[in-house]
Amino acid sequence: MRSQACLFLCSGLALVSLCAQAAGPPANPEEQSITNQLKGLRKLPDSERSAATAQLAFRIRHLPKDQTKVRLAVALASLATEGDPGHQTLQQVADALADALAEQPQPNSDSDPAGPYIELAQLAAYEGVEVSLDAAPYREARRKLEDEDGQRAAADLTLTDLQGKPWRLSRLRGHVVLLNFWATWCPPCRKELPTLGELYNRYASRGLVVLGVTDETGDKVAPFIRDQRVPYPVLLDPGGKVSARFFVNGIPKTFAYDREGKLVATAIDMRTREQFLAMLAKAGLSESGQH
Repeated sequence: MRSQACLFLCSGLALVSLCAQAAGPPANPEEQSITNQLKGLRKLPDSERSAATAQLAFRIRHLPKDQTKVRLAVALASLATEGDPGHQTLQQVADALADALAEQPQPNSDSDPAGPYIELAQLAAYEGVEVSLDAAPYREARRKLEDEDGQRAAADLTLTDLQGKPWRLSRLRGHVVLLNFWATWCPPCRKELPTLGELYNRYASRGLVVLGVTDETGDKVAPFIRDQRVPYPVLLDPGGKVSARFFVNGIPKTFAYDREGKLVATAIDMRTREQFLAMLAKAGLSESGQH
């Protein structure tokens, strides 16, 4: 799971580096400047990231038509979904990627749509942006996500936590569940851990169950969990078999289930407290509600 995660959702910085290596030296100073700013985007305070992201989207849209433009647009999209930059900013990021793909269509990867189309389809499906790109690979990407969503909604899991207790998702009916796929080495994952812990402590008495899932080993995870004082169960997924069953090709990724066990919300990246609360509200658990 780690290699795929670094390519798309977890490590945007790794993606920028990978793009630079694949493309060779930037063709012009503007591309180099954008690459440098992408590398520093995660270091910006949350209050500054939205404006910086929107500005990068604008600059990428005005680059010459080439493969570097596509790669930079994908790198920005992978970073923009960390937290909540705002719908307008995400729309600008999606527009930049759609424009780049319209100018430089990408070949399929084996029988699947190329990664950039998947990235764009995820923005539309899970972040609610509008995409005007009329291209067969994009439509295929949307169908692929819909198929994965259907399989994911029907999937179950049985995993053991760090204390040796088995957990089965289908046996948590009557609870609201946040299923969070993460790893100790993933910066966005680590950033959202305190928020998940705070929500668990606050809403456990009202039926909230938070389950962290990682494909790392127990001896790696246990000391980290103790140091971070994570209060909810962390389940071990040796070999990433459950992650594959849930189509987790990047982390963090979180799924919200209502009390009937229905999958009601999907987060493809790090979420803020307000975003997690919105997911819980879709599952029937709100700050003001009585359920």
